[in-house]
Amino acid sequence: MLLQLISKHKLEVTELSLSTVTDEFVRYIRQQGQAWDLEEASHFLVVAATLLDLKVVKLLPGAELEDEEDLALLEARDLLFARLMQYRAYKDVSGIFAQMMADAPTMLARTVGLDPDLHGLLPDVVLGLGPDAFAALGALALTPKPVPEVATDHVHAPPVSVPEQKEILFGRIRATGRATFRDLIEDAENRMIVVGRFLALLELYRDGTVRFEQEKALAELTIVWEDDSDPSGD
Repeated sequence: MLLQLISKHKLEVTELSLSTVTDEFVRYIRQQGQAWDLEEASHFLVVAATLLDLKVVKLLPGAELEDEEDLALLEARDLLFARLMQYRAYKDVSGIFAQMMADAPTMLARTVGLDPDLHGLLPDVVLGLGPDAFAALGALALTPKPVPEVATDHVHAPPVSVPEQKEILFGRIRATGRATFRDLIEDAENRMIVVGRFLALLELYRDGTVRFEQEKALAELTIVWEDDSDPSGD
């Protein structure tokens, strides 16, 4: 309430006439009749008393605040200043919004082109392509793109036929009578062929076609011819 009264009279807080503001506040209380707010009136009296003490300090250079409670009231002055500034700011902005809302129905939006004086500042559009070039670009854009394929050759090695490797080893061991495993895989192109020939030797051993000789663990493995059999198992 005190902020409203000060703003209404456009008074500075440190130079306001408390009697004028107080008289108006009393009239306001009387207009309220039995419905006046005791808390609002008490708050008004506290703030007014604070301002009165501040005016005394301002007008009488030798005057000092009496006690610590007055110092607390002095701190309340800063809060009063801040609240007054907020009140005035909101009141001014609300007035601007109200005026804009009142003027809005009388306004019509319009779209305007570029100012004639600025038309000459725009550079001419120069296209370096003719109709045939544009047609070629359109055909290129509309041409279906090939479906991308991911090569898997590097992931899966080509399969190795164990029966085929079995026939190769059968012929070599039969011709020489004996051979080391190192000799049998000397011409292997990759590890898969080595594995395939090892499996083929196991099948020849199972068939009784060859036998293994090895002096000790991890020593050289020698394959010896045992029986004149058909590697195909027929």
